[in-house]
Amino acid sequence: MTLRTDALEASIYYDGGRRSLRITAADAATLNPFDGTAAASGNGHVLTGPLSTANALALQDAFEVLRPQLISGHRTSVGTGDRTGLATPGQARAFGESGAGVKPVLAQQSIREMDRLGRSARSVMDDAVFGLLEAGWDRGFGADCDHIKTSEGIDRGLEAGFRMFTLDPGDAVADVTAGVTRADAEALDWDALEDTLDAALARYTGTTLDLGARSLEVTEQDVLTAVVKYGAAVAEAMRLYRHATSNATDEIEIEFAVDETPWITSFFEHFYLATELRRLGATWSSFAPRYVDGFEKGVEFRGDVDALRANLEAHHAIAEQFGGYKISLHTGSDKFSIYPLCAEATDGLVHLKTSGTSWLCGLEVVAEHDPELFTRIWDISRASYVKARASYQVSAEEDRTPTSLAGVDLVELIRAEDSRQILHVGFGDSLGGTDASGVSVHDRVLDVIAAHQEQHSTLLAAHIGRHLAPFAAVAARV
Repeated sequence: MTLRTDALEASIYYDGGRRSLRITAADAATLNPFDGTAAASGNGHVLTGPLSTANALALQDAFEVLRPQLISGHRTSVGTGDRTGLATPGQARAFGESGAGVKPVLAQQSIREMDRLGRSARSVMDDAVFGLLEAGWDRGFGADCDHIKTSEGIDRGLEAGFRMFTLDPGDAVADVTAGVTRADAEALDWDALEDTLDAALARYTGTTLDLGARSLEVTEQDVLTAVVKYGAAVAEAMRLYRHATSNATDEIEIEFAVDETPWITSFFEHFYLATELRRLGATWSSFAPRYVDGFEKGVEFRGDVDALRANLEAHHAIAEQFGGYKISLHTGSDKFSIYPLCAEATDGLVHLKTSGTSWLCGLEVVAEHDPELFTRIWDISRASYVKARASYQVSAEEDRTPTSLAGVDLVELIRAEDSRQILHVGFGDSLGGTDASGVSVHDRVLDVIAAHQEQHSTLLAAHIGRHLAPFAAVAARV
């Protein structure tokens, strides 16, 4: 596939499993911004160059469609993370085939995953740019620097050109399961909140919260619980927000996320968070509360479907009271049974995030073409699971999975729930490991996938397409 301007044509060239950039232009000077080897060819000039940051930046200068866009103007959006840097062509194909009206976020990775993989924010962007070129994608995309907990993480994303920043103050959320007192609330740093406890109590106590299908009377204890649980998180979210907005040179958009905590976000707590963030001057395009239980990595929804519907409807009703922002569904992959429900409950004002499921598609290619390498990935993932699971919502048990893969159907292993979760969260340790000869697992994985990229893209297009189709049904609403 190619992209064209009046001055040049760009494509990704495969020589076996090796990829390079190819630029064709009538005028040799047009090739000057690109790094590579140029030669005359027919009536024009051709440059062959590496998939480098310099060339990614030159492509973004030449093609507006390769520069990230804001997604807040699109009612429905889906982010698809890429842990190998080779998934974007198949993911883009999925949006073209199954995601009409859904805005793609095709450069998406958390700071945590970048660090585990040794990637920079700019390398994530570069891989997306080259993948979009390979796909010939010309319909725009978003870029989400996900689950940021530090100002340093924000700076990395800004420097790389990301336009969406998911700010995660979850480390500041307090455990209130033992109950709270007024004294607990008085101990908060009220100066950081630019507020007082008495003012907060007066602002909320006795109000009636509209949840759409029902209402909720707010008690003083509700307020005390919310301020103790989330007060410090509000202050931390605003610190990150102000850093991001004051340092951005282009317009950016913000998502606030408190989903990666053990404690469900109540409806009043969502309302409290939104009210306080708005009072302190923040605006945002999406919000990820901690929903009802049942969201685990890489598997179907395991909770109460009726409770989820009521939960999403109420969170959506709260968002509507602040002008309407998207309810963001993290840990969103492979939950096919609830996607229609999620789209209906939010009236399509929703953002879905997936990531590890694309890694698992890549592993299916590895399992078929290099079972020895896959076995090494399995061994590393299984051995590291006890440590790796601490960062994720998973319930897999390694003792329910095989230690030896002799005679095991590897694709079925990848799709079985326990082993799927183990592989899902084991990506960092396995890609950072080596094979029996000391060769990098990461490099071997990329070599196998690149050598079978068409198969990889076909698998991804079908799998990600299953995620997109239910949301595409409502995405055109405005």
